[in-house]
Amino acid sequence: MSRASTVFWLIVLPAVLLVSAPLVRDAASQSNEDCFMCHSEEGGASVVDVAPLRGSAHEHVDCASCHSDAAELPHPEELSPVRCQSCHGSTARQYLSGRHGKKVGGDRPEAEICGDCHGQPHAVLPTSDPSSPAYRAVIPQLCARCHDDPERMKSAMLTEAEPYVSYLESVHGRAHEEGVESAPICTDCHGAHSLLPSSDPNSRIFRLHVPETCGQCHSDIAATLEQSVHGVALAAGIEDSPVCTDCHGEHRIRSHEEPASSVYPTSIVKTCGACHEAERISTKFRIPGDRISTYQESYHGLAGRYGSITVANCASCHGYHDILPSSDPASTVHKANLPRTCGKCHVGAGAGLAEGYVHSTALRSKTPIVHYVAVIYIVLICLIVGGMFFHNLLDFMKKLLVHFRETKERERVFRFVFVERLQHILLAITFITLAYTGFAIKFPEAWWATPFRLFSEPDGVRRLIHRIAAWIFIGLCVYHAWFIMLTRRDREQLRELAPRVRDFKDLWALLRFNLGFSRERPTFRRFNYIEKSEYWALIWGSVIMVLSGLLLVFENFTLKYFPLWVSELATVVHLYEAILASLAIVVWHFYWTIFEPDSYPMNWSWITGRITDKQLEEREEIGEDKERGAVERGSGEHAVKK
Repeated sequence: MSRASTVFWLIVLPAVLLVSAPLVRDAASQSNEDCFMCHSEEGGASVVDVAPLRGSAHEHVDCASCHSDAAELPHPEELSPVRCQSCHGSTARQYLSGRHGKKVGGDRPEAEICGDCHGQPHAVLPTSDPSSPAYRAVIPQLCARCHDDPERMKSAMLTEAEPYVSYLESVHGRAHEEGVESAPICTDCHGAHSLLPSSDPNSRIFRLHVPETCGQCHSDIAATLEQSVHGVALAAGIEDSPVCTDCHGEHRIRSHEEPASSVYPTSIVKTCGACHEAERISTKFRIPGDRISTYQESYHGLAGRYGSITVANCASCHGYHDILPSSDPASTVHKANLPRTCGKCHVGAGAGLAEGYVHSTALRSKTPIVHYVAVIYIVLICLIVGGMFFHNLLDFMKKLLVHFRETKERERVFRFVFVERLQHILLAITFITLAYTGFAIKFPEAWWATPFRLFSEPDGVRRLIHRIAAWIFIGLCVYHAWFIMLTRRDREQLRELAPRVRDFKDLWALLRFNLGFSRERPTFRRFNYIEKSEYWALIWGSVIMVLSGLLLVFENFTLKYFPLWVSELATVVHLYEAILASLAIVVWHFYWTIFEPDSYPMNWSWITGRITDKQLEEREEIGEDKERGAVERGSGEHAVKK
């Protein structure tokens, strides 16, 4: 190499490169310091707060790396939006394929973007920094900002109500609140950037993937479930097979030791029954559909329904996650294993257990002798008890006739004429019918409502009987009002039934006598305060029941001309007035006409129309009639006493 060449390579070229380096750099990009020369308080452009940037994850990133259109000066006044995917390509692809990312660029201005979760780009912190909004410990609160907003969730067509509140009530949420670092959070189950709906086969919470997602923490249980009859079905792609969330819930997962848990001993039967008592499941997979109902009728089921937490339930015999069909030799309910399984509670249980049918009750038993003995007993019960009832009915009727003949000789005064007695009988029949058919709709599963369930349309039959009785009741009310207006006798009785000050004095006098403060039992007028209170309560209750009932019967009229709360109010009033009236009849009327010692076993005047000598002595006005020799006969006119 010549001397000139050597000088060029050693001296001239380095000097040229040294001089031209700033020009090359300016042409390529600007340094952050160059940007701050303008974007500071001293510069004339918009001010950039440098402090957050210097401590952020982007501290050593050139401004031009994010603001690519500012690489050359002068740059445009309006810069293009920052594209995080220029650096975070794989993460951006995951985000854009997820539910949040798919809303970007559409007509959803509320679409979640990077800064909503990670903070503003100039202040982005690593997720390992406790000050980061995406730090693991605060992710549930971060997600709750949107997902616990009902209006926002409604616009996004998400039906989960307050998932954050539900999560905090769960065993996972409580552990997280207590600072347990391994406690599951939103992103553990749903993912961080690739959030997909549960209907998407690629989603972590897609039904077939749920065991795998839960298995991230509960690996041993997931492995056990995989070998079970449920897990095998799930692996075969049968989406109807139960997964973790079907039994434990989704966000509100509770410990099996909590009474509110769906896998608490008293709740397991209901949880298993959701599938095993469902007609769709039993028909589709050809599995017995009466396992829960027969269990409920067994001793174990009855004890469980009474709240026992130690009695055997589904999981006690079949297992929890390791459930296998009874035909599998490894199953806890395989015939060879039943003595050991039942022996956990029944120490010394023998192999004979395999000869029975655990779920079957007497009438459903597959063992002939058990079934026929149950049938024989039912027949015996009907014959023996029915015979006893018939025998006693004959005796009752005979003694009743004798009682009428004997008491008729002691009875002196007609209290009620025939028409009044007939009104009372019809009123009693319609009241009982209305109460029975009315309460049957409130308590449809009660044993006394069973007769209606014998029909193909139980409520249709019940409703028809109830309304027929109601119209008869209304007819009785109208007839009673007409009877009062047209007969002198009833108008006089109505005046005597009017409340008076003396009624309160009589009440006080009877209380003093019953408490032992007075030795003289008070006498009453023709109608005492007991009878008056019953009569006016009947009038009041009848008006309330008729008006509210009409609003419910003519529901189209009610809904057309009144606000909805009128119909709801009528329903409430009708129900509670019926309860009040029924209890008043039992507690007040039945006592004074049946259980009161002087009347027991019954005050027969509602049939005979007569009252006894003892009852005469307690009535001042009727007593005076007796002294005058005037009595009221069935015609309603005064006549000479017999």
